[in-house]
Amino acid sequence: MTTMPLLTINHKTEYRYAYPVAFGEHRIMLRPRDGHDLRVLSANLEITPKPETLRTIHDVFGNSVTIATFGERADRLVFNSVVTVEHNPVNDLVLAPDDEGYFYPFRYDDEELPDLMECITPQYADPDGAIAAWGRQFLSDGEMTRTQDLLVNITHGVREYFVYRKRYEHGTQHPLDTLYTRSGTCRDYALFMIEVLRRLGFAARFVSGYLFMPGDRSHGYIGGGSTHAWVRVYLPDAGWVEFDPTNGIVGNRDLIRVAVARDPRQAIPLHGTYMGSADAHLSMDVTISVVSIGETEKV
Repeated sequence: MTTMPLLTINHKTEYRYAYPVAFGEHRIMLRPRDGHDLRVLSANLEITPKPETLRTIHDVFGNSVTIATFGERADRLVFNSVVTVEHNPVNDLVLAPDDEGYFYPFRYDDEELPDLMECITPQYADPDGAIAAWGRQFLSDGEMTRTQDLLVNITHGVREYFVYRKRYEHGTQHPLDTLYTRSGTCRDYALFMIEVLRRLGFAARFVSGYLFMPGDRSHGYIGGGSTHAWVRVYLPDAGWVEFDPTNGIVGNRDLIRVAVARDPRQAIPLHGTYMGSADAHLSMDVTISVVSIGETEKV
């Protein structure tokens, strides 16, 4: 008999305009990804004004994407998502000495390599090799490097080296900007770590989701009360393992996965357009809560 924590995620976004405007297509990525470690028990999305059409698809990565189109004008647009999930976190990474990926460098299986190449190939320029050099400092000097130690040390290294800073510019900054300013958001941290790992030959992907902040550990976490971002790395004999460089989390403890992608631009929680002048937009208010509703027993 085991227990699984139940979490409820309430994500509300409200746009306000100076006068009624028309809305273009909006794409919503708020539903968590089901798997053996995370199961969606219920999901409800309320949109005001009511969309003219609403459909849900799986994108190229298998993420659940809801697409809304609108037929009426309004001075207010609200998306209110309430999801309850059963979370069975994997709390750590453990590689045995006889595992293929125990020591770095290792070789990916020939049958898996073609499917991993898009996640191994760096996506951002590093003309002077600064990103690669930052990652190589974590290699053992004069001896073999344990893969587990390397990944954990890089995760903690990002957290310790950079200063978390909220940015209000759209998008994720270039990894070199993160390196040279020594600052960024969780999305910036994740992208930087991904580019470091890809230059070391790891298959790494971007993850967008939520951070659960239980009371006994909340004082040490950054990024709660908002969407969060971290990294997935593929390892022989372990599969996809999650690393949160913002909070130093290894495994998916307290991390609620929503979308995985090759690049952060492919995992935006909510985006769309409106037709009107630039000064029509007054505000965007986002409120997010991730709370435990107790535990349920499974026989």
